[in-house]
Amino acid sequence: MGFKVAIIGRPNVGKSTLFNRLVGKKLALVDDTPGVTRDRRVHAAKLYDLHFDVIDTAGFEDAGASTLPGRMRQQTEIAIREADLIFFTVDAKSGLMPDDRTFAEVVRKSGKPVVLVANKAEARGAQGGMLEAWELGLGEPIPVSAEHGQGMPDLRDAVVEALGEERAFGEDEEDESGEIAASEVLIGEDIADPDAEPAYDDTKPLRIAVVGRPNAGKSTLINALIGEERLLTGPEAGITRDSISVDWDWRGRRIKLFDTAGMRRKSKVQEKLEKLSVQDGLRAIRFAEIVIIVLDATIPFEKQDLQIADLIIREGRAPVIAFNKWDLIDNPQELLAELREKTERLLPQVRGIQAVTVSAETGRGLDRLMESVIKTHKVWNSRVSTGKLNRWLEGILAHHPPPAVAGRRLKIKYVTQAKTRPPGFVVSCSRPDAMPQSYVRYLTNSLREAFDMPGVPIRMALRTSDNPFAGRAKKR
Repeated sequence: MGFKVAIIGRPNVGKSTLFNRLVGKKLALVDDTPGVTRDRRVHAAKLYDLHFDVIDTAGFEDAGASTLPGRMRQQTEIAIREADLIFFTVDAKSGLMPDDRTFAEVVRKSGKPVVLVANKAEARGAQGGMLEAWELGLGEPIPVSAEHGQGMPDLRDAVVEALGEERAFGEDEEDESGEIAASEVLIGEDIADPDAEPAYDDTKPLRIAVVGRPNAGKSTLINALIGEERLLTGPEAGITRDSISVDWDWRGRRIKLFDTAGMRRKSKVQEKLEKLSVQDGLRAIRFAEIVIIVLDATIPFEKQDLQIADLIIREGRAPVIAFNKWDLIDNPQELLAELREKTERLLPQVRGIQAVTVSAETGRGLDRLMESVIKTHKVWNSRVSTGKLNRWLEGILAHHPPPAVAGRRLKIKYVTQAKTRPPGFVVSCSRPDAMPQSYVRYLTNSLREAFDMPGVPIRMALRTSDNPFAGRAKKR
């Protein structure tokens, strides 16, 4: 059984840098600006032969409970309660501050084992700050440089001493984080047997990213789904910065939810920190299977909403729309009809997309949202045998054959499904470069209706068979 370590300290002492060093990836956003981290993030970490979970937290600030720093502090206090060991981090370069002494008292009262980490120890003059750290009464400060990886052996020894060897070397479950296959012409997973139609496996974990514009209610929606105040929320726009993953169980199905930062128009994003947040959100989309696009029902379908949806479709993820803040709508029936019409008209590339009205504040419509997610995921994983596809193609060619281009007929020989997640089809034809895009769209829409594949991107790749006589000179 593993243990949990919470990294605690005032803003800008290098907690997220230390977190990234321990997990071995640049997961948490790092910047010189104080207070970058707001939500607590948990991830599997490794320190030589020690395996544990590490919690990155927001900087401890002395502020009222109703303010944003106050709500951030509450999240940090929850992390202290969850942890088995605390890394109390101070900045050796700048020395002790009054806040360090205040928060050291909070950590001491928790009664948890503490390792005092003096970060930025590589800086000139850091020795004085490290010696000052003795005043906190939390034991010997361990000089480290999270940025450069210095002092990690000493930190490992301090962990073993604080917890004891039996607790420190307990068995830990390995992290099972899957990777998405590299993108090709047809995005998705290869099909081994094109004639097989395997049943949908509802035991596999499901990755869901929640995206949208700032202040659409993404974090509130995740909190409502999991039934606890896991993510920081409030009336302020742009609270979420890091892409935070939350593990959840819905009707026996393991689900990993990714909360992302709000995405504004590219021209409005000037600060480096916001650019990093958006890049983190885009990475979450690429690693997700289903993406819930949260739209504010009071101002739906802004230009940015459609650009986010288009990005998700181009990435090959399966989109589901959640019209949030439905409790604020006065004329729900009229607006619902209008939203359905707009959805079909503005997102023709995923005809039949699942769109659900929800209220994250009151909890209304959340079960319907998850049922739509599972339904879309089944379609995204769907597979059609080659025999069925070619019987469908015969009817299509008889009813509406491809047009002639430059006086020559285009011939379509056969179609087969090459990939799933999303469904990808290969069409063998005589001149792929001459095939009009309008006819490819016709094939895609007909296939979507014939095999009941609403609301997911469908890929069509045109191929031609090699001509064995191409390039040979005519023999006399």
